[in-house]
Amino acid sequence: MDPSILIFDSPQKVAEASCDQILRLLDQARGERGSATLAVSGGSTPRIMFEAMAKRPFDWSNVQVFQVDERCVPPDSDQSNFRMIRESLLNSIPIGENQFHRVVSELAPEEAARLYVEDIRRTFDLSPGELPVFDVIHRGMGPDGHTASLFPGEPLLADRTGIAAAVYVEKFKQHRITLLRGVLECARHTLCLVAGKEKAEAFSRIFLEPYDPVRVPSQIGSQDTVWYIDRAVDDG
Repeated sequence: MDPSILIFDSPQKVAEASCDQILRLLDQARGERGSATLAVSGGSTPRIMFEAMAKRPFDWSNVQVFQVDERCVPPDSDQSNFRMIRESLLNSIPIGENQFHRVVSELAPEEAARLYVEDIRRTFDLSPGELPVFDVIHRGMGPDGHTASLFPGEPLLADRTGIAAAVYVEKFKQHRITLLRGVLECARHTLCLVAGKEKAEAFSRIFLEPYDPVRVPSQIGSQDTVWYIDRAVDDG
């Protein structure tokens, strides 16, 4: 299915629109299957989105929330996606500790990845070799075209059977844990948030260049992929 593009006047409008759509999709999934699953990413625009979510009168029961990726830093680090999500969303909504599945990022990378895969397998009740199907995955994109923590040229981009893995991001000299391509492709709905002129060139490559997620990871799509962008990206 070809992706859709929705254009908004500002990062704030991008965040609010994506907030409302994610909550609608979660409510729909819960109505159809009794529960809902969401995987979220970090970033400045997502912080605005989470703050908007925290103000909505949404019923969070039977919703399981996961991380798309995480830096291998302690959970109280300024670089921690979990810390940002906790401060902007989790501390303000009625959600149990067992409903948020964080990467235990203070552990060694391979161990953190192993535990995260186990947590996902257990929560989704997966059979051996089966991939989880998230109701909603929220993703972003870097100026280099990366998504999740899958950067251009990353060998793991060829892996479409694994769930999550540790990666070393050379440009940041940092280990991270990330969901893998096959999981991103299996999602029922994907919302990609992109704001800022510095991302305009990478955004155009998604649609102008031949499909090759190893070179342009943000080309990875799912059953329903919608791009939420601001005018700075569109005009750039």
